[in-house]
Amino acid sequence: MLSFLPAPFKGVLAFTLIALNTVVCVTPLFMFTILKFLIPVPVWQRWTVVVLIQIAETWMSINRSVLALVQKIEIDIRGDDNLQYHGWYLVSCNHQSWSDILILQSIFNRRIPMLKFFLKQQLIWVPLLGLAWWALDFPFMKRYTKEYLAKHPEMKGKDMETTRKACEKFKEVPVSVMNFLEGTRFTQEKHDAQQSPYRYLLKPKSGGIAFVLSAMGGQLRSMLDVTIVYHDKTIGFWDLLCGRIRRISVQVKERPIPEDFAQGDYEGDPVFRARLQEWVNQVWLEKDVLIATMLTQSAVND
Repeated sequence: MLSFLPAPFKGVLAFTLIALNTVVCVTPLFMFTILKFLIPVPVWQRWTVVVLIQIAETWMSINRSVLALVQKIEIDIRGDDNLQYHGWYLVSCNHQSWSDILILQSIFNRRIPMLKFFLKQQLIWVPLLGLAWWALDFPFMKRYTKEYLAKHPEMKGKDMETTRKACEKFKEVPVSVMNFLEGTRFTQEKHDAQQSPYRYLLKPKSGGIAFVLSAMGGQLRSMLDVTIVYHDKTIGFWDLLCGRIRRISVQVKERPIPEDFAQGDYEGDPVFRARLQEWVNQVWLEKDVLIATMLTQSAVND
């Protein structure tokens, strides 16, 4: 509707509207979170969790409307016909920009359980959003370096303990656990530095999903393997707000997760670790080929 406006003006307008939406939605979110802790009755607490999720889903719906208001963006999504709102999913996606998160929320909101991310502990200090993530039971992880663990061996396994505690809450209400296997956003510099064997992807890290699968005890039976391809040169979050991202292709493939992946010891069993890594690497190899195909098809259509 307002796509005719200059890009910077659209960016400021979209950012302002999303910020206002955040303030408005966070207020009842905090109120129900306080009530959840003040009334330690299981039935009441389960009900408040559902209400908190509905507030978050409303926030995401309004954000989607804001983007539609200030820009024209074409999202070609395929493979999303059989999504279930009441279920448990592990969701994995290639990671190129912070725009990925808004796009994923836009296409999956109220079609699968709300996406929940494992966040760095420092992100709890992000104004409003940090407390909102905490209220919604997003797990905050504190990763320890090998050097730190060498000096403090008693801290070994603490990250897994945190994962298990977080996932205990995930068992009560359907959830989609989001994991960016690359661990960071793709750049050509990072790609070259790690000598990635893939053309369009960084090397995947399988330890994160191993922890989640083990902690969930087999409740996550399928993975939504999501591939996002941007057809514009500028794909940053600010570019998305400014309307510079015009066309996106998204491919969704539901993959069954082998049952024994929830039972293995990733840290202590090298055979199991190799098998899980082989499975992840095969997924990544297929994704790399798919991205090449999607880009080729786009070039032909242009």
